[in-house]
Amino acid sequence: MKHRNISNRKLALAAAGVAAVTTAAILLPNANASQPRTTEARTLSARTLSARSAGQLASQLTSRFGQSVAGTYYDTSLKQLVVNVVSADSDVADQVRQAGARPRLVEHSATELGAATATLKQNATIPGTSWAVDPVADQILVTADSTVTGARWDKLEATVKSLGTDTARIEKTADRFKPFVAGGDAIFSGRSRCSLGFNVVRNGAPAFLTAGHCGVANKSWSDGPGRAPVATVQAALFPGRGDFSLVTYNNRNASAPSIVNLGGGRILRIVRAANATVGETVLRMGSTTGLHSGKVTALNATVNYPEGSVTGLIRTTVCVLVQQLDDGDAQDGRPQVTLLERVLTGLRNLA
Repeated sequence: MKHRNISNRKLALAAAGVAAVTTAAILLPNANASQPRTTEARTLSARTLSARSAGQLASQLTSRFGQSVAGTYYDTSLKQLVVNVVSADSDVADQVRQAGARPRLVEHSATELGAATATLKQNATIPGTSWAVDPVADQILVTADSTVTGARWDKLEATVKSLGTDTARIEKTADRFKPFVAGGDAIFSGRSRCSLGFNVVRNGAPAFLTAGHCGVANKSWSDGPGRAPVATVQAALFPGRGDFSLVTYNNRNASAPSIVNLGGGRILRIVRAANATVGETVLRMGSTTGLHSGKVTALNATVNYPEGSVTGLIRTTVCVLVQQLDDGDAQDGRPQVTLLERVLTGLRNLA
């Protein structure tokens, strides 16, 4: 399945200049593509920023101006933060310039896009659908997988059309939305296989993060098929406001550094978390699919699985492959290294 999302706005950052590792996606429009329905507000001199600095500034401006900002993204060609505003002459646009970002005049306000998203939630929460605000296009991108057919497709299409062609667009993918996991090394529970995200410390004890749908399905996990359990799920969320599990090692003295296994004896150390920014480059590592890169294309996405809706996700263009086992069960080579805002929130609440 090629649709991957990450729980919202926080990504794990690695050493050696690697920006982030994500779980990933349907290809979306290039973050630097021009959009005829929007125009750039007059600018002073937007600062040249790294992706990390742009993400920090985007968080500050979004927190400061709230609904007055209709999305942000990182222009990778100019290395500038672009901030969508609905009035070129507003105080917000002036303060965005003063902060070193580039204001961009768009048609739809955050309030309008939020109302449209609420309509989708009310009228089109259909398994196999997903939506997120695309700040580059100033639209909501709605995606339907191969299971959305017949009356369900008609209902989705009618809901999207009711929002207006300039407000939302709909795309169809031949694949099927399935929950994937994050991590580097495979973990096992009975006949289930998931992936360890990366190691953390909880109350002084070693633990690791993985996908919520793994933690919901099984309580105990081992580091190899048929082996004795080495870790136990302490908290898991799926579906809902994220997809994460906190799993503690049974041995409190276990050596569990926060690194990513890249294969071939290579490792990458996780050093901090940071806000995701539309347009920045991200990476993911799979135990069977290897290392791949892509772009963040949307924040705060919603995906509707058969098990329920998951919100607060990050949409990227890093695709993940799925292998089919002989018994028909899905085994995914989808380990990625990610740190999700919902995971952080959960950890803070658990601490």
